[in-house]
Amino acid sequence: MMPYVLRRLAATVPVLVFVALFVFFLLRLTPGDPAVLIAGDQATTAQIETIREQLGLNRPLLDQLIAWAGQLARGDLGRSVFSDMEVTRLIGLRVEPTAMLALVALVMALAIALPLGTIAAVKAGSGFDRAVMAFAMLGFSSPVFVVAFFLVYVFALTLGWFPTQGYVPLAQGLWPCLNSLILPGLALAMLYAALLARITRASLLEVLSEDYVRTAHAKGLQGGRVVLRHALKNAAIPIVTVLGVGIAALLGGVVVTETVFNIPGLGRLTTDAILRRDYPVVQGLILVFSVIYVVVNLLVDLSYVLFDPRIRY
Repeated sequence: MMPYVLRRLAATVPVLVFVALFVFFLLRLTPGDPAVLIAGDQATTAQIETIREQLGLNRPLLDQLIAWAGQLARGDLGRSVFSDMEVTRLIGLRVEPTAMLALVALVMALAIALPLGTIAAVKAGSGFDRAVMAFAMLGFSSPVFVVAFFLVYVFALTLGWFPTQGYVPLAQGLWPCLNSLILPGLALAMLYAALLARITRASLLEVLSEDYVRTAHAKGLQGGRVVLRHALKNAAIPIVTVLGVGIAALLGGVVVTETVFNIPGLGRLTTDAILRRDYPVVQGLILVFSVIYVVVNLLVDLSYVLFDPRIRY
């Protein structure tokens, strides 16, 4: 198992290096002068030069790359052009809402997808199976903002069960925090749940046709025990794979969801930074989201040893 873990850890190094280089050149090679875009149409030449100096754009490209690499090694992502605050501090202030929203959405998606996909596989061809596939198709094809506005209209404006927008910090209590995240979490979870339900059904259908499952039934084991203790565990590798790959959809959905529900997280910070053309913040956020995606997929790869004993060798 250890050689496998070391190989996977080593494989992430060039990926992270490539991500860092991509983020660096994304700002420097964008058509036009970033300093002019940030300063606006009414800016003077002196103001533009000040911004260029602040961003280090007046230095040779190689010097910029070396300086930026040194900043990354120290955990420094630069300073915001508009708030004059360190980007790492800005991100740190916005982490909690995004982390809580992602956690709530992930729990909701798993709670919806795994039971639906499992029952649909066991009752393949039934009306319930067709209903689950219709839900998966609808959930996968519906934009996050459409689901979000629908949930707000029904459960917030019409029924008045949940707040329409905003976020209650965790320090003010667990339930008030979760109550403010139920609607945005559900909106974000729909796409994820639809994808997981479909993959769970397909993977479990394949496993249920294996000889050892029929042998377990022939020995008199109960159907539920065979599915949960034997079939579902062997069908877990494709599910876990999609779980990791779907993090990209989750991160992308965070930006839209936080904007619709006015949640002050990383997604809302991304939107505000793009609208303000605050390039250091956009650059830092892209890097952070990319690192999160790489780390999550690394953890997914390492989790395979729990489901496939052959990896230990």
